[in-house]
Amino acid sequence: MDATTILKHSVVVPSGKVSYREAGSGPVALFVHGVLLNGHLWRHQLSHLSDMRRCIAPDLLAHGDTEIAAGQDVSVTANAEMLRQFLDALNIEQVDLVGNDSGGGICQIFAATYPARVRSLTLTNCDAHDNWPPEAFKPFLAMSAGGGLRGTLEAILADKSIYRSPGALGPAYEDPQQVTDELIDTYLGPFVRTGQHTKHLENFLAAFDNKHTLAIEAKLKTLTAPTLIVWGTDDIYFDVKWSQWLAATIPGTKNRVEFEGARIFFPEERWAAFNTELRAHWLRAQ
Repeated sequence: MDATTILKHSVVVPSGKVSYREAGSGPVALFVHGVLLNGHLWRHQLSHLSDMRRCIAPDLLAHGDTEIAAGQDVSVTANAEMLRQFLDALNIEQVDLVGNDSGGGICQIFAATYPARVRSLTLTNCDAHDNWPPEAFKPFLAMSAGGGLRGTLEAILADKSIYRSPGALGPAYEDPQQVTDELIDTYLGPFVRTGQHTKHLENFLAAFDNKHTLAIEAKLKTLTAPTLIVWGTDDIYFDVKWSQWLAATIPGTKNRVEFEGARIFFPEERWAAFNTELRAHWLRAQ
């Protein structure tokens, strides 16, 4: 099964017009990406897991092709609420929830707030507890707060080697040189489509605050949904200790797996190994 089976749709919800990718049929798996990306992150999951799940990957508020009003709240809590609206609009009651990066933090908020909607949970390298934003991401946030976001994005899009460099997104990949120009355009292009699109991302970044994850910690400690935690060990943003913290905090945790040497965006780079873990987890959770 190849990527041509992935279809793009959109649905209007109170938070905006949410764009999403979809493949397959059956029980729904909902994949949630993180900051600076969009649903394209999960293309290998949608392509290769669509035989056992209806795989859906929305673009978060302020990301990708999702369109929102100028005053729309784009915080991670607002994004978790958008997911609830999104599932309601598609008449989906329950999902196998999968998150990466800030999307993993959003998944924790959603699961803690709407536990009955979560058939199973899978968390990869992501924000958790008071590690939001992670120290290594703070210079990027400061740059954005200082008004440099659009200029930085335009510079990266003009010279894609910047994206792959140690000072930008290079450390997010085991092999940044394998990241294609087309992929960079797919991720970053939507942010400079209009000035308002850039402003939405600025607002998303400005709202990074660990109060959102701290607020749901007590509920996280009661979450019984079967949970899988898969963690790359060579991540400058999210140390392995956070996978251990999540495993100790979420009572539904069934398995914690380490991918030795993997970095934050391993759902792209090590998609086959990750998909194997997802298949096994979903079969156990049935």
